[in-house]
Amino acid sequence: MEVRMAEHLGMCFGVRDAIDLALGLTGSRPLTILGDLVHNPDVVAQLDAAGARRARRPEEVSTADVLVTAHGIADRVRLQLREKGLNIHDATCPLVRRAHLALARLVEEGRHPVVIGQRDHVEVRGLVGDLDDYTVVLHEEDLDQLAGRPRLGVVAQTTQPLERVRELVACLRRRFPEADIRFIDTVCQPTKDRQEALHRLAAEVEVVIVVGGPDSNNSRKLTELARRLGRPAYQVARAAELRPEWFHGVRVVGLTAGTSTPDRVIHEVRAWLEAFTPTRLTPTPAADRC
Repeated sequence: MEVRMAEHLGMCFGVRDAIDLALGLTGSRPLTILGDLVHNPDVVAQLDAAGARRARRPEEVSTADVLVTAHGIADRVRLQLREKGLNIHDATCPLVRRAHLALARLVEEGRHPVVIGQRDHVEVRGLVGDLDDYTVVLHEEDLDQLAGRPRLGVVAQTTQPLERVRELVACLRRRFPEADIRFIDTVCQPTKDRQEALHRLAAEVEVVIVVGGPDSNNSRKLTELARRLGRPAYQVARAAELRPEWFHGVRVVGLTAGTSTPDRVIHEVRAWLEAFTPTRLTPTPAADRC
């Protein structure tokens, strides 16, 4: 079976930098990571094996050193860590930090802050964590909450599909034509690159495989995009989750991956796909091929 790779796929620079920082720190001192560094089970297992501890809340941190994840945190949480006397190591992605600054700038302009994203996602919680009044929207019906707001400032979770973000902003402008609305595009470039590459890939293949952890928002959005583009699409965290019945009669399969997926996992999935033939119920291991 022919495998075609997306032009842009896999780990972005923000994730690679965060992992390198975490592994470097665990080699020299006890370290607690505040939450999951990234949403990928293989990376989390690698960090656990290296001795990193994990805490969900500042009060659970049990080491002198704490690492802020790539998703960022609110300044209120950062202050809690400082008040505990902890050494803070910051792995916040620069593009997430840019989204924080954009939202703060809109608030300073006197606009009601609006975040397009998943309310319970760790990045979104970090974005709104210092605000007392804000609105998080993900669907058109969520826009009803904004009635009567004369000035709005809109940003997006960095891993949201840009197409969907623009649709919601356009809908917001139609719904409230009298409102003064300012939108700052905070969808990160690696996310845009992977989405645009998938558009091109989907035109060339019969099925799309997205490699990414089940909690990875950007991987999930790639899967949804492939389906909207008319291709059967399946998201897997590793090669063992692939199913032969997805590929019977398929000659060309497309492969992409979320921004927290390690290269090693992508290569393993590609090897499985290249070894698969419709006449076999299980793929021939790559090592056994001539």
